[in-house]
Amino acid sequence: MKKVYIAAVILLLAFFAVFAADYFLPKQGNVCFKSECFAVEIASNQEQRERGLMFREHLDQGNGMLFVFESEGDYPFWMKNTKIPLDMIWMNQNKYIVYITKNAQPCIKDPCQQINPGKNALYVLEVNAGTADSLGMKEGDKLNF
Repeated sequence: MKKVYIAAVILLLAFFAVFAADYFLPKQGNVCFKSECFAVEIASNQEQRERGLMFREHLDQGNGMLFVFESEGDYPFWMKNTKIPLDMIWMNQNKYIVYITKNAQPCIKDPCQQINPGKNALYVLEVNAGTADSLGMKEGDKLNF
Protein backbone atom coordinates (compact mmCIF):
# COMPACT_ATOMS: atom_id res chain seq x y z
CA MET A 1 0.00 0.00 0.00
CA LYS A 2 2.83 2.37 0.89
CA LYS A 3 4.51 1.76 -2.51
CA VAL A 4 1.25 2.57 -4.34
CA TYR A 5 0.90 5.80 -2.36
CA ILE A 6 4.50 6.82 -3.13
CA ALA A 7 4.04 6.00 -6.82
CA ALA A 8 0.84 8.06 -6.93
CA VAL A 9 2.58 11.03 -5.30
CA ILE A 10 5.49 10.78 -7.75
CA LEU A 11 3.13 10.67 -10.72
CA LEU A 12 1.19 13.64 -9.38
CA LEU A 13 4.38 15.64 -8.85
CA ALA A 14 5.63 14.73 -12.33
CA PHE A 15 2.34 15.82 -13.87
CA PHE A 16 2.45 19.10 -11.94
CA ALA A 17 6.07 19.72 -12.98
CA VAL A 18 5.22 19.23 -16.66
CA PHE A 19 2.13 21.43 -16.39
CA ALA A 20 4.01 24.14 -14.48
CA ALA A 21 6.90 24.10 -16.93
CA ASP A 22 4.52 24.39 -19.88
CA TYR A 23 2.61 27.23 -18.22
CA PHE A 24 5.47 29.29 -16.79
CA LEU A 25 8.30 28.64 -19.25
CA PRO A 26 7.97 30.10 -22.75
CA LYS A 27 7.87 27.77 -25.73
CA GLN A 28 10.48 28.10 -28.49
CA GLY A 29 10.01 29.11 -32.11
CA ASN A 30 11.40 31.08 -35.04
CA VAL A 31 10.51 34.49 -36.43
CA CYS A 32 11.92 35.46 -39.82
CA PHE A 33 12.37 38.77 -41.60
CA LYS A 34 13.39 38.17 -45.20
CA SER A 35 16.28 35.67 -44.92
CA GLU A 36 17.15 36.48 -41.28
CA CYS A 37 15.54 34.27 -38.63
CA PHE A 38 15.48 34.67 -34.87
CA ALA A 39 15.27 31.87 -32.33
CA VAL A 40 12.60 33.18 -29.98
CA GLU A 41 11.00 32.32 -26.71
CA ILE A 42 7.23 32.62 -27.08
CA ALA A 43 5.48 34.46 -24.25
CA SER A 44 1.87 33.42 -24.76
CA ASN A 45 0.25 33.76 -21.33
CA GLN A 46 -0.04 36.63 -18.86
CA GLU A 47 2.72 35.44 -16.53
CA GLN A 48 5.20 34.92 -19.37
CA ARG A 49 4.33 38.29 -20.92
CA GLU A 50 4.70 40.11 -17.59
CA ARG A 51 8.17 38.66 -17.01
CA GLY A 52 9.37 39.00 -20.60
CA LEU A 53 13.12 39.55 -20.74
CA MET A 54 13.37 40.99 -17.22
CA PHE A 55 16.55 40.33 -15.24
CA ARG A 56 18.46 38.94 -18.23
CA GLU A 57 22.07 40.08 -18.42
CA HIS A 58 22.51 39.13 -22.08
CA LEU A 59 20.57 38.22 -25.20
CA ASP A 60 22.51 36.32 -27.86
CA GLN A 61 22.50 37.77 -31.37
CA GLY A 62 19.82 36.09 -33.42
CA ASN A 63 17.64 35.48 -30.37
CA GLY A 64 14.58 37.28 -29.04
CA MET A 65 11.18 36.99 -27.44
CA LEU A 66 7.84 36.95 -29.23
CA PHE A 67 4.86 38.15 -27.20
CA VAL A 68 1.56 36.70 -28.37
CA PHE A 69 -1.74 38.22 -27.20
CA GLU A 70 -5.25 36.76 -27.29
CA SER A 71 -6.60 39.51 -29.55
CA GLU A 72 -5.38 42.62 -31.31
CA GLY A 73 -5.10 45.62 -29.05
CA ASP A 74 -2.95 48.55 -27.98
CA TYR A 75 -0.26 46.93 -25.80
CA PRO A 76 2.21 49.30 -24.13
CA PHE A 77 5.52 47.92 -22.86
CA TRP A 78 8.10 49.18 -20.39
CA MET A 79 11.69 48.38 -19.55
CA LYS A 80 11.33 47.79 -15.80
CA ASN A 81 13.95 45.31 -14.58
CA THR A 82 15.12 44.84 -18.18
CA LYS A 83 18.89 45.13 -18.41
CA ILE A 84 19.32 44.81 -22.18
CA PRO A 85 18.66 47.63 -24.70
CA LEU A 86 16.01 46.35 -27.10
CA ASP A 87 14.23 46.98 -30.38
CA MET A 88 10.49 46.29 -30.04
CA ILE A 89 8.50 45.44 -33.15
CA TRP A 90 4.70 45.47 -32.94
CA MET A 91 2.84 43.42 -35.59
CA ASN A 92 -0.83 43.07 -36.48
CA GLN A 93 -2.72 39.78 -36.88
CA ASN A 94 -1.35 39.44 -40.42
CA LYS A 95 2.23 39.81 -39.11
CA TYR A 96 2.82 43.20 -40.73
CA ILE A 97 4.88 45.67 -38.70
CA VAL A 98 2.68 48.48 -37.38
CA TYR A 99 5.23 50.16 -35.09
CA ILE A 100 8.90 49.92 -34.11
CA THR A 101 10.64 51.27 -31.03
CA LYS A 102 14.37 51.30 -31.56
CA ASN A 103 17.03 51.14 -28.86
CA ALA A 104 14.69 51.11 -25.85
CA GLN A 105 16.97 51.56 -22.85
CA PRO A 106 16.73 49.82 -19.48
CA CYS A 107 14.67 51.70 -16.90
CA ILE A 108 16.96 53.05 -14.21
CA LYS A 109 14.45 54.67 -11.85
CA ASP A 110 10.76 54.34 -11.01
CA PRO A 111 8.33 55.07 -12.39
CA CYS A 112 9.38 53.56 -15.70
CA GLN A 113 8.05 55.24 -18.81
CA GLN A 114 5.67 53.20 -20.93
CA ILE A 115 6.39 52.67 -24.60
CA ASN A 116 3.00 52.87 -26.26
CA PRO A 117 2.69 52.50 -30.03
CA GLY A 118 -0.92 53.71 -30.03
CA LYS A 119 -1.65 51.07 -32.68
CA ASN A 120 -3.33 47.70 -32.49
CA ALA A 121 -1.08 44.66 -32.55
CA LEU A 122 -1.35 40.95 -31.86
CA TYR A 123 2.40 40.27 -31.61
CA VAL A 124 5.46 42.08 -30.28
CA LEU A 125 8.98 40.92 -31.07
CA GLU A 126 11.85 41.99 -28.81
CA VAL A 127 15.40 41.70 -30.15
CA ASN A 128 18.74 43.31 -29.38
CA ALA A 129 18.90 47.06 -29.96
CA GLY A 130 20.15 47.94 -33.42
CA THR A 131 18.65 44.86 -35.08
CA ALA A 132 15.77 46.70 -36.76
CA ASP A 133 18.15 49.22 -38.34
CA SER A 134 20.74 46.63 -39.36
CA LEU A 135 18.05 44.60 -41.17
CA GLY A 136 16.25 47.65 -42.60
CA MET A 137 12.94 46.86 -40.87
CA LYS A 138 10.19 49.43 -41.31
CA GLU A 139 6.45 49.76 -40.78
CA GLY A 140 4.56 47.77 -43.40
CA ASP A 141 7.18 45.01 -43.63
CA LYS A 142 6.01 41.46 -42.96
CA LEU A 143 7.55 38.90 -40.64
CA ASN A 144 6.98 35.16 -40.86
CA PHE A 145 6.55 32.59 -38.11
